[in-house]
Amino acid sequence: MKRLMNKIAIVTGTSRVKGIGTAICRELAREGADIFFTHWSKYDRLMKYFIDDDSNWSKHLMEEIRSFGVRCESMELDLSQPDAPKKLLNEVYERLGSPSILVNNATHSIDVDFRSINADILDAHYSVNVRGTCLLTVEFAREIEGKHGGRIINMVSGQDKSPQPGNLAYVATKGAVSTFTKSVALELAPLKITVNAVDPGPTDSGWMSSELKEYLLPKFPMGRVGEPRDAAKLVVFLASEESEWITGQIIHSDGGFW
Repeated sequence: MKRLMNKIAIVTGTSRVKGIGTAICRELAREGADIFFTHWSKYDRLMKYFIDDDSNWSKHLMEEIRSFGVRCESMELDLSQPDAPKKLLNEVYERLGSPSILVNNATHSIDVDFRSINADILDAHYSVNVRGTCLLTVEFAREIEGKHGGRIINMVSGQDKSPQPGNLAYVATKGAVSTFTKSVALELAPLKITVNAVDPGPTDSGWMSSELKEYLLPKFPMGRVGEPRDAAKLVVFLASEESEWITGQIIHSDGGFW
């Protein structure tokens, strides 16, 4: 039996063909969830992540998701804008109904060290990674309060596991998400809304060069680099009823990466 029948899931940051967001949408849909995803391809093109350069990617993904027998809608959305969370939830409610699953997957990341970091770079990271995630989380909770319980899954990158020099703006803002996850989980627990975070470790989602994969491989004791579906399968579990007693946790699903 499918675990997420009659559930509506929001997944942010689904612009890349090989991205984690795309894999999450597929796995949630396979388990019966209706999907609403956001995409912001301008960022991916800027970062040269949009390797396939498919301007109709969102339409193709919607068609694929619908082929699983579920509903699927999407919108282009810049989560750095303060009003983005309310815009998104209004669209989801009007086009699909009341959501019960939120996956905060969208992120902003540019490698910077102490010599190159500045206010603009910090603000760009903060507006998406912290403000966007926090506001969407609380707007989601306010929307479903008194209606039904829910699941919130945030994506982080191991900031609480080990230092990451050379990536200062990203680790600072993602570290804030980890801390926020633990505290807001306690506030939302009486509402039957769980909040957890997933650290997938280095994942081959279209940004890794062959040289980087060769460098990282010895650090994976299981003998392979992480794949988007690895994270997606854990997200499905955390979105299901089976995870109802798990909240406020940062789960390192990284194949033992060290």
